[in-house]
Amino acid sequence: MKRTIFVVAVIVLAGLLSGTFEAIHPFGVPSDTAMDDYILQHAPRDRSAQNVVTSMVFDFRGFDTLGEAAVLFTALCSIGALFRDGGKQE
Repeated sequence: MKRTIFVVAVIVLAGLLSGTFEAIHPFGVPSDTAMDDYILQHAPRDRSAQNVVTSMVFDFRGFDTLGEAAVLFTALCSIGALFRDGGKQE
């Protein structure tokens, strides 16, 4: 009974995995979506940046970058609190 369940689970997982690989966008092939076209056309004019990547990171995704910095700062403070030498010494 356990062997049958294992074989069925492996077949189902293999099917899901192969379906997932079929649905993945191929690497290196540019996608043609409305959002890509909008950013490429409006980033230099709206953000006054010649580099589209720079405008994406610092302008369009500024809050995301700020959130990542806050998470890193919180982790650093937590590690510092764990390893500090606290308490009274005699």
